Amino acid sequence: MKGTVGELGEFGLIRELTSRLTTTPAVRVGPGDDAAVVAAPDRRVVASTDILVEGRHFRRDWSTAYDVGRKAAAQNLADIAAMGAVPTALLLGLVVPAELPVTWPSELMDGLRDECQVAGAAVVGGDVVRGDTITVSITALGDLRNQEPVTRGGAQPGDLVAVTGWLGWSAAGYAVLSRGFRSPRAFVEAHRRPEPPYHAGPAAAGLGATAMCDVSDGLIADLGHIAEASKVRIDIRSGAIDIPSQMNDIGQAVGVDPLQWVLTGGEDHAIVATFPPDVKLPARWKVIGEVLNPSALPQVTVDGAPWTSKGGWDHFGDMES
Repeated sequence: MKGTVGELGEFGLIRELTSRLTTTPAVRVGPGDDAAVVAAPDRRVVASTDILVEGRHFRRDWSTAYDVGRKAAAQNLADIAAMGAVPTALLLGLVVPAELPVTWPSELMDGLRDECQVAGAAVVGGDVVRGDTITVSITALGDLRNQEPVTRGGAQPGDLVAVTGWLGWSAAGYAVLSRGFRSPRAFVEAHRRPEPPYHAGPAAAGLGATAMCDVSDGLIADLGHIAEASKVRIDIRSGAIDIPSQMNDIGQAVGVDPLQWVLTGGEDHAIVATFPPDVKLPARWKVIGEVLNPSALPQVTVDGAPWTSKGGWDHFGDMES
């Protein structure tokens, strides 16, 4: 569609965006009414929300609108899965300038829709507002399907720490893009469009996971959330984490130890969980550490020692702190 958002108008834009959507059996009333109605067979609803601001969370010269849509949906749906729930629905709050071409929000919606389909969810509604900076606000919903939620607070000394999904790929892709390159493509795409292992979250709950979190702020930072909530210490074995040869090559080219990306790079949205030591984990899970009694050491250590390098995401600090 040609023209700008301002030329199309609010209601024209809403019609354009909702015309691109698909649905699922969980959606009883979709976009177009005062509110959506989504089935909640478990009688409990898991909810998460996130905001992406242009210039802070994405750049239009690095990512297409479709990329931003995929990423915005993924980071919220991953939170649902990390509670052990199945994603069901997503709501969009969108702020855009009037002069923005209509193609941008249309392609954003395509990305949201397609990522929802990967997770088995659907976009069910939202709102659009005029503003100076593109801002994408997402609320995701999920269903526990009669399982108890897996929080950050249940890890016990003796538990295993295991992860599934990518680690460090988004951070490596960010390093590549920051230096004006577009390859290796797999790492750049990992930054633009993370691929969370949605089904692993509910599966982990079924296996008896004692605590769980998606890796959005960095492995050490997110395990720190689990350690703090559970009042334990967690030790990571660096040798248990596989680092792809191409990531090593990127690290050598830019002068960064790739272990830094693996341990502190966020936005991969892998899932990390703790399990009782007698649980037999599927091959998709990689055991990378253990839960220990609290001590005078930091709550998360690497090979038994504090990790002193910077890293981890802090919205009110530096980009990495």
